[in-house]
Amino acid sequence: MKRRRLLVVLSGAAAVATGMMSWAVVSSSAAISKSQAESTAKRAAPDTESLLRAGIARQQDHDPAGAAQLYRVVLGLDPRNEVAWYNLGVIAHEAGRTADARAAYEKSLKIDPTFQSALYNEAILLESSDPDRAMGLLERAIGVDPNAATAHLHLGDIWARKKRDREAADEFRTAVAADPSLRSQVPESFRDSLRPVSEPTPAGSTR
Repeated sequence: MKRRRLLVVLSGAAAVATGMMSWAVVSSSAAISKSQAESTAKRAAPDTESLLRAGIARQQDHDPAGAAQLYRVVLGLDPRNEVAWYNLGVIAHEAGRTADARAAYEKSLKIDPTFQSALYNEAILLESSDPDRAMGLLERAIGVDPNAATAHLHLGDIWARKKRDREAADEFRTAVAADPSLRSQVPESFRDSLRPVSEPTPAGSTR
């Protein structure tokens, strides 16, 4: 079963989808929060914010090399700009440069450990090679937003691969409760567990 992957490019004040590729995730959680946007906008000089927006435009125009160059200029002006680091991670991630992507996501998270998009994308990057590390990142993303449906979905997948069916079923139920459109993404063997558990009938009564 294939799922879609959606990587999100972030600016100081906006989150913009840049395209989808066949892969292992549907990301509804990969979006910068309003507070993160405001924090970045306040810290960044006007020229830095303009450069970030220009980088976003380049990326939307399918010019990752030009976008990366602009993000590096941003980091020259503001080395602690977590959004620029994150966007460099997205560029590397989409190009299949996993080591570079992870390094960029880690730099973003060192600046802001609650950066949900970076937590999520790094988890997806590690889901196959280091599932335990991926689980930790997904749990941190859920700590930021308990309703992060796709984070729950991927936790369910990892638990299922570990043969921990009860934990997997719990995560799948939570994912679908938060986003019913994800039901089709749940493995068939777990779909029955998505139905609400019926309450027991008291002894001596009928329904």
